[in-house]
Amino acid sequence: MNYTLRELECFLAAAEELSFTRAARRLRLAQPPLSRHIRTLEDKLGTALFRREARRVSLTAAGTYFYEQTRTVPPQLVRAEEATRRFAAGQTDRLRLGFVSAVLSPEWMDLVRTFREQHPAVQITVQDSAPTEQLEALRAGNLDGGFVGLAPQEPLPGLQTTPWRKELLAAFVPFGHRLAAHRTLRLTELAGEPWVAVSSAAAPVFAAHVRDLCARAGFRPRVVMESHRAQAVAVMVAAGTGVAVLPTSLARIVGPAALVIPLTPPSSVTHVFARVAGPPGPALRAFLRLLAGTRAAGRTGAGEPTKM
Repeated sequence: MNYTLRELECFLAAAEELSFTRAARRLRLAQPPLSRHIRTLEDKLGTALFRREARRVSLTAAGTYFYEQTRTVPPQLVRAEEATRRFAAGQTDRLRLGFVSAVLSPEWMDLVRTFREQHPAVQITVQDSAPTEQLEALRAGNLDGGFVGLAPQEPLPGLQTTPWRKELLAAFVPFGHRLAAHRTLRLTELAGEPWVAVSSAAAPVFAAHVRDLCARAGFRPRVVMESHRAQAVAVMVAAGTGVAVLPTSLARIVGPAALVIPLTPPSSVTHVFARVAGPPGPALRAFLRLLAGTRAAGRTGAGEPTKM
């Protein structure tokens, strides 16, 4: 662009007013300087933008085309300036977060609510997505951060993770199941049972972790049904489809329809927060500070399984 913003402003005002006099008044500018700015712009573009007649002016075809192409530029620049000022002050328009159902705990909701209270100018949007979907959205720039469950064992190119919350795993068994009276369970006691599980396609790290636990206990789980969502797996246990090993926070899903029994020896998982590698923007940086603070304060501990 080889013309100035002032030249463009003069052109747009004249195009909308169809009067150099009214355009100059609108811009609080004398008419001769306005006319010079428009003439300079025409010289730079190499074409006349106005037909100048004795009592009126009108746009040429080139002038009409140029107006349609440029009329949104000044408002966009104003919005960009305002957004930049908000960004520098940590007041971005939105913070887009993903989460998996396994982390949807009171601690997670407290975290989001606290951030909203501390940063009311930031619009937070959250979406329930499988870990693989969140990682794709992060790489595509459609999420700013995601609670993806467990951290992948292999490095994630272009992404980095922050440990957030450690949580115990438990055996989920249907109400009335032969194992329901147990106060604790060894994984080997689940070896001959039909299992329901979170699918490897949706949560490959968690699925592999459970398979590895079972392998170390000396068996391979007999999975009869899978789901992309841990919540759905808990519901299938409550419906009597099979048993499962899930984070204890999902006890809230099954209610009295299933038993959530601690494993012995205890086994836990560490949930992580993933984001694009590199310096975060002000809003995300503030969220990361809050995340680190909740961990330091011990508000995201393992918790105790609930026997229901």
